[in-house]
Amino acid sequence: MTDRAPQPVDRQLPTEESRDLLALVREIAQREIRPVAADEEDAGTFPRAIFTLLSEAGLLGLPYAGEYGGGEQPYEVYLQVLEELAAARLTVGLGVSVHSLSCHGLAGYGTEEQQKAHLPAMLGGGLLGAYCLSEPASGSDAASLTTKAVRDGDDWVITGTKAWITHGGVADFYTVLARTGGEGPKGITAFLVPGDAEGLTAAVPEKKMGMKGSPTAQLHFDGVRVPDTRRIGEEGQGFTIALAALDAGRLGIAACAIGVAQAALDEALTYALDRKQFGHPIADFQGLRFMLADMATKIEAGRALYLAAARLRDAGKPFSRQAAMAKLFCTDAAMAVTTDAVQVLGGYGYTADFPVERLMREAKVLQIVEGTNQIQRMVIARHLAGPESR
Repeated sequence: MTDRAPQPVDRQLPTEESRDLLALVREIAQREIRPVAADEEDAGTFPRAIFTLLSEAGLLGLPYAGEYGGGEQPYEVYLQVLEELAAARLTVGLGVSVHSLSCHGLAGYGTEEQQKAHLPAMLGGGLLGAYCLSEPASGSDAASLTTKAVRDGDDWVITGTKAWITHGGVADFYTVLARTGGEGPKGITAFLVPGDAEGLTAAVPEKKMGMKGSPTAQLHFDGVRVPDTRRIGEEGQGFTIALAALDAGRLGIAACAIGVAQAALDEALTYALDRKQFGHPIADFQGLRFMLADMATKIEAGRALYLAAARLRDAGKPFSRQAAMAKLFCTDAAMAVTTDAVQVLGGYGYTADFPVERLMREAKVLQIVEGTNQIQRMVIARHLAGPESR
């Protein structure tokens, strides 16, 4: 074996505290997550114990206020934590991103009373969340959702079906977008629904090509009753809340994508330095060296793009266009890098004995979730040229 193994990413972090935080994350990833990732993904095992550990370590509420149990970390730091977790196992990194997304509505739009009542348990009390926007017939066109919430005294009664829900059936709470008014985005309201609410059931999880350890399922709301005190924001404000959450969530997906790509590059580089053909390590051959150089360049560019968007968010500046760009570029880069990693390993790359085939399968979903990359191009173009004139 060569002694020229890949080194940890040299991160530019703002404080000594954040450097210590990333060191803790790397330690947990190396000790608890990476060693069992392949076997548990193959078996479809959901790592609930890991999420409990992350909660106990204060890693499930990093970008939120400390007064409610959050870590008060800037997005610049939080996203690099996601990258490290995703590099070890995407089910974990993406799961933390989804949990953070599910807390966003209450943290940003809830009343002080609601935040005091719910956020401590959500951010650091061992709970795990999920985000319910998509439906069987409304994915990219989220404003056409049909799940209804009807007022009944001091309660709301929710009826309908949500689809493609990460953590569906295992989450402790769901941020649910439902129609309380007329058609279109102005008739949508957000609610915080307990995972054990009567009338809430989960379908059998989808059988997916990757991320088999992360349950993705339909959720059925059969007259689920929630008090008005669990309504997030004003009536009709739900779509605004959803879009704000998705801007932040897209940065989470971008960071996870770079984590997956970095893991694939590390595997490819280690293999290329060790594997010999024609009397030389295959890393000596120019064709392969250029592949590795292109892979590394895509990763560095993607990391710089998502961090630039994160710093805009941390500064309180608009970042929607940059978030869409980061999600688009980073997930396309992850797909390209993982595909090239399989090629570097040749026949071995196509087998489950090496992790690159799993990384390639996992990278694909990142081009789809939280707005397909075609939707990201629409978002970017609208920022550049305005709405379509049709």
